[in-house]
Amino acid sequence: MGAAVFFGCAAIAFGPAAALVLLTVAPEPLRVIVLLAGAFFWLLSLLAASLLWFVSVQLSGREDAALLLLGAAAAVLLQELCRFACFKLLKKADEGLATLSEDGRSPISLRQMAYVSGLSFGIISGIFSIINILADSAGPGTIGIHGDSPYYFITSAFLTMALILLHTFWGIIFFDACERRRAAGLGLVVGGHLLTTGLTFLNPWYKASLGPIFILTLCTGLWAFSTAGGSFRNVLKCLSCK
Repeated sequence: MGAAVFFGCAAIAFGPAAALVLLTVAPEPLRVIVLLAGAFFWLLSLLAASLLWFVSVQLSGREDAALLLLGAAAAVLLQELCRFACFKLLKKADEGLATLSEDGRSPISLRQMAYVSGLSFGIISGIFSIINILADSAGPGTIGIHGDSPYYFITSAFLTMALILLHTFWGIIFFDACERRRAAGLGLVVGGHLLTTGLTFLNPWYKASLGPIFILTLCTGLWAFSTAGGSFRNVLKCLSCK
C-alpha cells in the first residue's frame, strides 16, 4: 500500500512536469542548460531564505506563527528577486548568442527561456516541498489513523503539481513584464505568488486552499498563454494539425 501511495502521489505531482521536460526541453541542449540555470537560481533563493530564517530565529529567540508568515513572505520575495537575476543573465546570454550566430538571431528565443526557466523553478520548488512527504508516504504507517485527514498525501501531490505549473506560468509572465517594463505585470506575479503561499497556511482545511489555488492556476495559465502570443485560433489549428 505504501509503494502505491508513493508512486501515485509522485506521478500526480511530477507527471505533467516530466512530460513537458521530455517533450519540449530534453531534445534541445540549450533548453537543458537554461533548465539547470533556473534551478541554480532557485537554490540561491532557498539558501538566502534559510540564512534569513536562521538569523531571525537566533535574534528573536522564538518560532511562532507570525515569524513563520514573515519568513514565507520573505522567501517568496527572494524567489522573485532570483527570478529577476535569472532574467538578466539569460537576457545577456540571448544577446551573446545572437551576436555569434550567422543570421544575427539567437537559436533560442527569450520566450522559450522564460518558459524553461519557469519550469525549472517549479520543478526544483516542487521537489523540495514534497520530497519528505513522499518519503513518509512509503510507510510504515497509515495516514489518518489518529483522526487526521486521510487526504494529506494526495492533496499535497495536487498542490505540488499546481505549484510547478504556476511557476512555469509566472516565469513566462515575469520575463515578458521585464522585457516590456510593465510594473503591473511584475506586481501581479509577486502578488499571485504571495497569495498562493498564504493559502497553504489554511491547511489542513484543504477545501479552502486547494480550490482557490487551482482556480488561480487556471487563470494564470490563460494569462501566460495570451502573453506568449497564443490565441483560440492557434489552438484550433493545433488540434486540426495545421
